[in-house]
Amino acid sequence: MNIIRYPERLEWNFLLKRSALQTESLRETVCEILEKVRTQGDRAVIGYEEQFDKVKLNSLEVTEKEFEEAEKEVDIKLKAAIMLALNNIQTFHSSQKFASKKIETLPGVTCWQKAVAIEKVGLYVPGGTAPLFSTVLMLAAPAQIAGCKEIILCTPPDREGKIHPAILYAARVAGVKRVFKAGGVQAIGAMAYGTSSIPKVYKIFGPGNQYVTVAKQQVALRDVAIDMPAGPSEVEVLADETANPVFVAADLLSQAEHGVDSQAMLITTSEKLMKEVEYEVQRQLALLPRWEIAEKSLASSKLILVRDMDEAIALTNEYAPEHLIIETRDYMEQAERIVNAGSVFLGSLTPESAGDYASGTNHTLPTNGYAKAYSGVSLDSFIRKITFQEINGEGIQNIGPAIEVMAANEQLGAHKNAVTVRLKTV
Repeated sequence: MNIIRYPERLEWNFLLKRSALQTESLRETVCEILEKVRTQGDRAVIGYEEQFDKVKLNSLEVTEKEFEEAEKEVDIKLKAAIMLALNNIQTFHSSQKFASKKIETLPGVTCWQKAVAIEKVGLYVPGGTAPLFSTVLMLAAPAQIAGCKEIILCTPPDREGKIHPAILYAARVAGVKRVFKAGGVQAIGAMAYGTSSIPKVYKIFGPGNQYVTVAKQQVALRDVAIDMPAGPSEVEVLADETANPVFVAADLLSQAEHGVDSQAMLITTSEKLMKEVEYEVQRQLALLPRWEIAEKSLASSKLILVRDMDEAIALTNEYAPEHLIIETRDYMEQAERIVNAGSVFLGSLTPESAGDYASGTNHTLPTNGYAKAYSGVSLDSFIRKITFQEINGEGIQNIGPAIEVMAANEQLGAHKNAVTVRLKTV
């Protein structure tokens, strides 16, 4: 890890840079794949599955028999853990339901909003080096609670044409009825355009590699909505001298093992803690099954020593981390000062892993500094709010003259007339 002591504010922009996404070089390849999927449908998806995932598929949709077999294969302890996590995710996201109320802005002028679920949503769960069944829960649970009529899921199969049983089990218990064997760019294209097997959706959710990220950006230009911009995963630990170095190191490594382009950051006011964390990271790293991935990730990760907590907070808000762990004596007080972060974990006994799996909050979060402008996935991500208004005779008399004046001054005579003809009748 890179050690930085007392950086000047002029250095912050350089210091807080993430691993750059090399999207431009990928764009031509991605666009070519998307176009073939758009024009050739299932045939293109099956062809790309053979090319990229090294599997020959006769059909794309997971069968009922495959769901049943998956359920038998999942260990009972894992089933119990998945159900505990699902219950917590459902409880937290159910609390986010929108309560509509009518507002009378003037006598006779009534306005209100109604929350309406996005009818068709597509969930993408990457394959890669680990089966991310937790992501299935994080996306499917709020989609189900929101009331989305059609929820589909795409995920790449293994070389035998099978989906990991834990992914299928999680999908089934979370309410997903249709799962398709498709990964990467071809899966994004299939959900954006629709094929004979895979329905077109209105919004796509889920993480992925750089190719998936570029594909989501491309289809979002004109074909479908997406959840948010995405990049490599990241964590920051904000700590003082009271933090436990063993915990801090474990949290940094839990992020580093995600992928070689992940970033782990410590910002601290204590040089003693920084040195202890540096030692602990190396000690724990050697014990990890994914140590090679974590080690590469740590090459771009940083331990930053600052002068005081005010500077630490300012640097944190500038970084806008996806995950932020606050391990300080007065962590609740410091948390109140955080304005830019995806999800915040408070105190020494709250690891990032809790939010990744089972506390109830969503782990689909803005990365790459987008936490300055974007929220993580929530119930709101799966709904739209439609406004309504009703004006009676008293209302049009109260508001009409102002509309006439405003429309006339914008030189929109038809707008004015739509009010004038009504005023003549009341």
